[in-house]
Amino acid sequence: MKFSAKIERCSLSPIRKFNPLALEAERAGKTIYHLNIGQPDVPTPKEYFDAIKNFSQEVLAYAPSPGISELLEAIKLYYEKINAPISISDILISNGGSEALMMVMSCILDDNDEILVPEPYYPNYSTFVNLTGGMIHPITTTPEEGYKYAIKERIESQINSHTRAILFTNPGNPTGTVLTKDELIMLADIAKEHNLFLIGDEVYREFVYNDEPLASLLQLKGYDENIVVIDSVSKRFSACGARIGCVISRNEELMNNIMKWCQARLCVPTLDQIGATALYNVGPDYFDSVRKEYRNRKDALIEELKKIPGVVYSNPVGAFYVMAALPVDDTDKFQYWLLQEWDDHGDTVMYSPAESFYSTAGLGKNEIRMAYVIEVEKIRRSIEILGNAIAAYNSK
Repeated sequence: MKFSAKIERCSLSPIRKFNPLALEAERAGKTIYHLNIGQPDVPTPKEYFDAIKNFSQEVLAYAPSPGISELLEAIKLYYEKINAPISISDILISNGGSEALMMVMSCILDDNDEILVPEPYYPNYSTFVNLTGGMIHPITTTPEEGYKYAIKERIESQINSHTRAILFTNPGNPTGTVLTKDELIMLADIAKEHNLFLIGDEVYREFVYNDEPLASLLQLKGYDENIVVIDSVSKRFSACGARIGCVISRNEELMNNIMKWCQARLCVPTLDQIGATALYNVGPDYFDSVRKEYRNRKDALIEELKKIPGVVYSNPVGAFYVMAALPVDDTDKFQYWLLQEWDDHGDTVMYSPAESFYSTAGLGKNEIRMAYVIEVEKIRRSIEILGNAIAAYNSK
């Protein structure tokens, strides 16, 4: 049987490929500390579940293709509170941020078109772009320079006749990099000058640890045709299973084209939209407490990493990930070894090998991404295990 060349260009999730080995290790009696996937352990606000329990319509009918009015209003109000006024018509609800990205890519990319993305980047971006026939044109960053990419000359030097957009995560997954307002304006100026879309994946917006005010592309004025924002309840409210996201743009032509996708997939699940509406009404105390918890976890992880000789990392400003280069030859091979051959008094650790976070061949081979989504003491134990494992691996 013949398969699409576009799907053949895609890979299975590199973050989940070790799951079968992890199950085998657990069956063998090992305790695994999971730093490998961005699944928060913070409780989902009870308002989500209460709203669904109180749903009382007799028929669970199709929801409107753009999203239910209550959710659209709640999102609009959220953005008004962070000084980013938008209209209801600027919002389309999606099945998580993933579908939002796929919808945008399908509307702006043709075969051989390019989208500029700072690397390392969230690996699923490759799938979303490959399915359109387009290509990621990477802007390479390194741990030694703190994964910095918002440099005008560096970005403009990569623009060519095939470039259609710039895509970035802010705060960054996997690097934790956070752009300043001036850097956002610089990127928007480049996009406007070169007639490009500027796509900000802002699903980690609430998790910034330098006490700066929340920044969004939607706060910028004068770039309505260029700016597209991807958002989601998954990380913000620890509701990954709800699968509620959205595309937001003041570009009317783009939103009309995305509506074609929305209507073709009919609607997003009604009950998840009902629950998500309640989430957007959660007060600021929730975010303050969650931010404090993640900051404590980040600080603990960085404190423990400092104790391991030869590790190169940057202290993240946002999201809940740390990228690090390890003094090992291959972090993919090292992860297999951690699960199959070694343990520290019955304990081992999982992370995400970082080679798949790069488009440039050969990069990321000795790097990892760690998600600090487990409790502080578990994080400290995880990094202790990692340090002991590196020493044992390099001595064998």
